[in-house]
Amino acid sequence: MENKLVTVKVGTSSLTNADGSICSEKIESVVTEIAALREAGHTVILVTSGAVAAGFRRIGYAKRPTSIPAKQAAAAVGQGLLLEEYTRFFAAHDIVSAQILLTRDDFRDRRRYKNAFNALEIILQRGAVPVINENDTVSIDELRLGDNDTLSAQVAAMMHAGLLVLLTDMDGLYTADPRTDETAERIERVEHLTPEIMALGGSAGTSNGTGGMATKLSAAKLATAAGVPVVICKAGSEGALLSAVAGEPVGTYFAASETGMRTRQQWMAFYAQTRGNLYIDAGAEEALVHHGKSLLPSGIVAAEGDFRAGDIVRVFRQGTNVLLGRGEVNFDKEELLRRMEAAEVHGKNAVAIHRDNWVEEV
Repeated sequence: MENKLVTVKVGTSSLTNADGSICSEKIESVVTEIAALREAGHTVILVTSGAVAAGFRRIGYAKRPTSIPAKQAAAAVGQGLLLEEYTRFFAAHDIVSAQILLTRDDFRDRRRYKNAFNALEIILQRGAVPVINENDTVSIDELRLGDNDTLSAQVAAMMHAGLLVLLTDMDGLYTADPRTDETAERIERVEHLTPEIMALGGSAGTSNGTGGMATKLSAAKLATAAGVPVVICKAGSEGALLSAVAGEPVGTYFAASETGMRTRQQWMAFYAQTRGNLYIDAGAEEALVHHGKSLLPSGIVAAEGDFRAGDIVRVFRQGTNVLLGRGEVNFDKEELLRRMEAAEVHGKNAVAIHRDNWVEEV
């Protein structure tokens, strides 16, 4: 079996007791599975939820709080408690664990994105297991539905992992909700995440967690588009991780795109903040999307936003809201408008977005 870099995500519902408190036995089970992967020669990154669940009782709440400030306070208490549990169980297998707290802004900012990538590379090279969680205490949007599902896909894509395994309380994706529909059947393999497949995702899962199947499918879409295959399988099943890595049917397997994105393309496609919009004609769309050409000013019919050279802009089909992709523009808006006009009058051209700095919408 080929050695792989495996990103493993475990959700709150897979780490807690029925009352919402952290279950040490479930954390130990996850660590034991990861240790078995390492023993088999694989490298592992762990993305874990559970900080709020670990902390809310210790800070005096009878049940998991619902307000953002209360969640942040609970996470501040629980993050250390959660890491203490992981550190203890990893140490029993002579494995060093390293805590990393991230927010979505760490992916949006190019410099911070590269810093996170470099730090993770060194941690993995030194033989430690990164234990990654959202920095819930300073985040707001990240505490909402699907926080760590998205984060795990982002990390797996950034590090060009060989597999992303989403451990959850379901043993895969079903044709219907198996908890309410006896005819529901598990889907073993998904080649393409079509709208029909995406529609099979439900709402949020248990009251202790934040991510339902819908967010896992969104995470799978991001990861597979970046070239990382995904498996959704049930946490707590002995040998589930080894089986998933070996390609055995333990859940639902989502095939990766045949053309994985480079790290810079991933940043542009998924994280970079866009500063403007360009609208292009049919000829430019044909050249850019179907023939691998760069975008010239002569093919641009309109430009919106206050962007500067080097900013990321979105590119739309003329007269529509059909998003074709994103790219790094080579000119300030004023200069681009001048070149668009010159091209129309004199036939002069220059590259507005180079092919190497372009990524199609996924």
